[in-house]
Amino acid sequence: MTDNKIEEATEKKSLNFIEQIVEADLEAGKNGGRLQTRFPPEPNGYLHIGHAKAICMDFGVAEKFGGICNLRLDDTNPQKEDTEYVDAIKEDIEWLGFHWAHLYHASDYFQQLWDFAVRLIKEGKAYVDEQTSEQIAAQKGTPTQPGTPSPFRDRPAEESLALFEKMNSGGLPEGSMVLRAKIDMASPNMHFRDPVIYRIINKEHHRTGNKWKAYPMYDFAHGQSDYFEGVTHSICTLEFVPHRPLYDYFIDELKEGRDLDDNRPRQYEFNRLNLTYTVMSKRKLLALVTEHLVDGWDDPRMPTLCGLRRRGYSPEAVRKFIDMIGYTKFDALNDYAMLEAAAREDLNARALRVSAVLNPVKLIVTNYPEGKTEEMEAVNNPERPEDGTHTITFSRELWIERDDFMEEAPKKFFRMVPGKEVRLKNAYIVKCTGCKKAADGTVEEIYCEYDPESRSGMAGADRKVKGTLHWVSVSHCLDAEVRLYDRLFTVENPAADERDFRELLNPDSLTVLKNCHVESYLAEAAGQKYLQFQRIGYFTFDKSSTPDHLVFNRTVGLKDSWAKK
Repeated sequence: MTDNKIEEATEKKSLNFIEQIVEADLEAGKNGGRLQTRFPPEPNGYLHIGHAKAICMDFGVAEKFGGICNLRLDDTNPQKEDTEYVDAIKEDIEWLGFHWAHLYHASDYFQQLWDFAVRLIKEGKAYVDEQTSEQIAAQKGTPTQPGTPSPFRDRPAEESLALFEKMNSGGLPEGSMVLRAKIDMASPNMHFRDPVIYRIINKEHHRTGNKWKAYPMYDFAHGQSDYFEGVTHSICTLEFVPHRPLYDYFIDELKEGRDLDDNRPRQYEFNRLNLTYTVMSKRKLLALVTEHLVDGWDDPRMPTLCGLRRRGYSPEAVRKFIDMIGYTKFDALNDYAMLEAAAREDLNARALRVSAVLNPVKLIVTNYPEGKTEEMEAVNNPERPEDGTHTITFSRELWIERDDFMEEAPKKFFRMVPGKEVRLKNAYIVKCTGCKKAADGTVEEIYCEYDPESRSGMAGADRKVKGTLHWVSVSHCLDAEVRLYDRLFTVENPAADERDFRELLNPDSLTVLKNCHVESYLAEAAGQKYLQFQRIGYFTFDKSSTPDHLVFNRTVGLKDSWAKK
């Protein structure tokens, strides 16, 4: 096999199954060799990481094979939709690094959908049903038993047409009438048992105002919108597999006898992204927000893209995670730790290294001259030498982490212990000489002596000590509030738990530390999105942070601590 053929075979093997389908369709010349996808969210909430998987598929496959992807807002339910969500959806897509070719709305096609419904009524393929939703559901039957016909199934077309117009007049209460497609009440596919295709919603639409009161259902609007736009590959998640025959049915009816076998949208499905220790249900996410159980849609504990962004995730980390889990035809529960691992790998390459002390105790270098200071050179990112360095001020009094000191320590504790040496990062080797305690036994101050010949970078200063500690100067640091975020829920799969999801919330999902200190360089780096607090984890400035009140969010720890728990 030649090198070119080996490379070609490797490339084909690396394609996911949807990409293989697209490649085969293009090679076969389907749809005239065109590739057009769409991302069709309903603007009734903020996008979450599950949507990111669909975005990466819809936009990514179009990019990969030279096609286009459009954004279509599925605004067929004015009861739940808002322009706030529309704006947020656009922002999130662009944050992930994608750009739509055209922006459409399902409401663009309300008149065409209405005209199609009228034609179905005239052809005896749809009728107005005045039963309650409970009665209609009861008549649907079961997967093993056929349904029973509605008493309105055979009402004259003229009567249904008049009632359909009345449904849109604004004079009828919601739920009093629906329009149903007349298909097959004995079909083994429950979706074919005279599905509801229009319902009454007496609420002003954010784009069309009060022009419409009768609104199309998803199954009626979605495939037709794909057809109107010229979509070739309608890619969606596995729960729509049973809907696919109905999707094709309505497109067949819409084409009015024209041969669309080689020029029609085709639906393909992949598995959803389900993540441990969180929920993806928009209803539950909305409840968390409206009941103030979290700090809005962008709370850093939320799986929303704006929440991940506020927490300090980069778009590259999210896309890296989605590449890691891949696309299959089988639903799975993905480990939250994989998302964090993707973040660590990404942030390690881009984060600015700085010093921060979250649980401070004072360290006094007793043999260092009072009033003296030195500027120590600190590397901004060892992974990126081109990022350069900055300076951190060293002085006689420092803050260090309280957990970095023990009076009596186990053998493998290589931090500050009386009589032992450690290196203060970027500075000197010091030997602990003791501590001062309060009446309750709490350590108030720690004392040490430094070796003036051991400054980092000095000739002969490379003698080995087993521990290296970070620090900030008491007189040259900034006060800060640090928010430590953890899993939102205490159970791995809250969606599958029979208890109310509110009972499963993790009471320790947010810890706020108010007495923290960070090096003063962060005043100059306020625009930096991605930080590593050395030896602690990855952090970012919170949106509430100000020059007078610094606030940081923990993105992820340096290591996976949850697994140990």
